[in-house]
Amino acid sequence: VDPGTRTATPSPVLRSFDPPEYDWLAGHRGVDLDIPIGAPIAAAGAGTVYFAGSVAGTPTISIEHEDGIRTTYQPVFARVSAGDQVAIGETIGTLAPPVDGDPGLHWGARVGPKTYINPLDLLGQVIIRLKPWAG
Repeated sequence: VDPGTRTATPSPVLRSFDPPEYDWLAGHRGVDLDIPIGAPIAAAGAGTVYFAGSVAGTPTISIEHEDGIRTTYQPVFARVSAGDQVAIGETIGTLAPPVDGDPGLHWGARVGPKTYINPLDLLGQVIIRLKPWAG
């Protein structure tokens, strides 16, 4: 589920997934979602909290899921601790004010140690609805 909407419908995206060509290059290894400061943040799937703490001054939560995917949420004030089991859609924390100036929730996902994937792909197939056009 989307960490903001708690549904398969994604929150508005402020910054898209833009993985670098090589893992050592700059890029955007997740998506930034338009979620207001103080809003509850939900686990995208069931799993075990791998990390809940600060990374370079940014409050961060990472969840290891049974399918081998690890999702990360920043900046989020944790309501969970490392080792806790969480259910899909369970509140894991609240969105903190931005640390680096970028607003919203940074949501990342990876498989293995360095293979980042677009977390929006975890939401399933996007339904596109076209409106009639009289032109």
